[in-house]
Amino acid sequence: MQNRRTGVYSREQLTRLLHPASIAIIGASTRAGSFGERTLFNMKHYAGRAYPVNARYQTIGEHTCYPSVAALPEVPDCAVITAPRESVEEIVLDCAKAGIGGAIIFASGYSETGKEDRTAQQQRLAAIARETGLRIVGPNCIGVVNAQLDCRSTFMDITPIPRPERNAVGVISQSGALGMALAQGVVRGLSVSHVLTSGNSCDVDMADYVNYLATDPSCGSIACVFEGMATPDRLLLAAENAWKADKPLVIFKMATGEQGAQAAMSHTGSLAGSHASYRAMFRRAGAIVVDDFEALMETAAFFAKAPPPKAPGAAVVAASGGAAIMAADRAEQHNVPMPQPTEAVRTILESRIPEFGSSRNPCDVTAQILSDPESLGICAGALLSDPQYGVLVSPLTYGYAPSAKRPQVYSALAEEHGKMACVVWQTEWQDGPGVVEANQCDRVALFRSMNACFSALAAWQWRADKRTAGAQIVSATAAATIAKARGLIAEASGPTLTEREAKTVLALYGVPVVGEQLVQSDDEAVNAAAALGYPVVLKVESPDLPHKTEAGVIRLNLRTADEVREGYAAVMANAGKVTPPPRINGVLIQPMVPQGIELVVGARNDPLFGPLIVVGLGGILVEVLNDTALSPAPVTPFEAEALLRQLKGIKLLQGFRGMPAVDIKHLAGVISDVSRFAADHRDSVAELDVNPLICSGDRITAVDALIVVAR
Repeated sequence: MQNRRTGVYSREQLTRLLHPASIAIIGASTRAGSFGERTLFNMKHYAGRAYPVNARYQTIGEHTCYPSVAALPEVPDCAVITAPRESVEEIVLDCAKAGIGGAIIFASGYSETGKEDRTAQQQRLAAIARETGLRIVGPNCIGVVNAQLDCRSTFMDITPIPRPERNAVGVISQSGALGMALAQGVVRGLSVSHVLTSGNSCDVDMADYVNYLATDPSCGSIACVFEGMATPDRLLLAAENAWKADKPLVIFKMATGEQGAQAAMSHTGSLAGSHASYRAMFRRAGAIVVDDFEALMETAAFFAKAPPPKAPGAAVVAASGGAAIMAADRAEQHNVPMPQPTEAVRTILESRIPEFGSSRNPCDVTAQILSDPESLGICAGALLSDPQYGVLVSPLTYGYAPSAKRPQVYSALAEEHGKMACVVWQTEWQDGPGVVEANQCDRVALFRSMNACFSALAAWQWRADKRTAGAQIVSATAAATIAKARGLIAEASGPTLTEREAKTVLALYGVPVVGEQLVQSDDEAVNAAAALGYPVVLKVESPDLPHKTEAGVIRLNLRTADEVREGYAAVMANAGKVTPPPRINGVLIQPMVPQGIELVVGARNDPLFGPLIVVGLGGILVEVLNDTALSPAPVTPFEAEALLRQLKGIKLLQGFRGMPAVDIKHLAGVISDVSRFAADHRDSVAELDVNPLICSGDRITAVDALIVVAR
């Protein structure tokens, strides 16, 4: 069994592999189309020294060809192994013995086949890497590209990648074909520093690549195509290092559904985890997650160029009223504010916009720009001068020669005001005039959809707010509280704690729970109801009935002694109908909590990520509404409040149609307390469900709770 890695390789450990001064192409060949021939051809512009290795040749073209690694005039930094799988292991051992720093293996047919003997071959390669320090990329990979050195360690006939500009994107992909495809963005003006593909990742993997590029000065951001991995905590460690280095990391996660996860297994032998869990973990680490592959490069290019936002507002200037409306729709969808311009700015806008246009935000300068071509730039400059706006968005709806001039104008204005500009390309002429120009501008980002643009702007502000907030520290739980809770959990008589037991445990953490009494008869029920105060709720308590509503053992809003007696008889009768017969401890009597907004606060112990806290609106309807937010536990009150603001139904908590606004800070504190419990008891609790948590004003009450014990 391959040993589980817990850290990531440092930049120094990967420098000889990924920034080599010399390379050996083992298996170099003259046979047209072979991996050896194609790889050697790709090295013709390499800035370092390339050495073909193949005992069959004395020379290949202008190169001296060497019979073995041992015969080389120097120990190369890196070896590209183009040989078939049957020869790879012996070659890797030779490379390690010679002191080569890294090896790239193209051969396939290893663990991705699912065959035990092939998996064992891959594990032996991993063992060689661990024991010798030879860093290995692959097997079953396409290779890597370092544009700084024009080093194309691949057999693919790839699009040439120019030397990177200062706003270049470093591309990382488990899928070699997708990684190389992203790099073809250079033909439309994008700048790329690296293309790092990982294949089966017997040694070097995505986490190591992210950690390497986190401190690489040749790229301004990292674009990552990610399927899954057995040790995702290492990728999170690398993401945290990128955050510390202030290197934006943008991730597109594949294998988000059941079929996708199966495909990932057959494709790279990697493990695909829960998409929601991955998103939550990446968010905690400061990474930006995009939903669409098509948005990955343009979002990464935006973050490579964009300074921190000076203001949260976006100004939109367009020559099309329809495009302006589309921008406003997407801004609202992604909660990007679009405040109205100041009076001084509006005066400038009105002086250049005809009366049938709009000097509001979004600003429609109309087709009048054909007769007044300077008006668009003047209006853009006025909007960028407004301190309410951190970015200017300009939809480009028609591709023609004048289009190519606008990005330079926007870029100069954005630079002047220390802000950012975005051009949204809305014409079907995908490579029309202005595309290359926009991508080459320092302060302009080009997007192919309005949705991707405003999603990136929302992430831009979120990232800035997260950096401003700084590191968040969760208050430690007192040891006595942890010990007492552990004792109560250990005493559970079944796979779940009863509601009363669960709330007793949570109350130790400060979670506000409803008062209650356990009774054994209808007389006791009536007395308890009188003591607690009408109206009341009746619930059968049983460790075998975790879902009481479905079993019919709850009665709500009972207002008289007679109703209590009738309710007691009814719930006990329904409990008696359950098969097999449940163990019954008695009946809980609780005061009926007044109506409010119902929330669910839960936690589960994810096999890949550990304890995760989930917050959702809807009570019993949470699965229908599917309005939830997820985060690794524990969370601070600040982070809990951020979770609440991710919910689509946040307006319900802020006061809706006369309902009192919920005390968000108090609620966030309760969520933080639940998350501390989940984190403290990750080894003994598999699941936790506080449902519903009824909220009204500053009154927050846990009405029911379920704790599933880990066995």
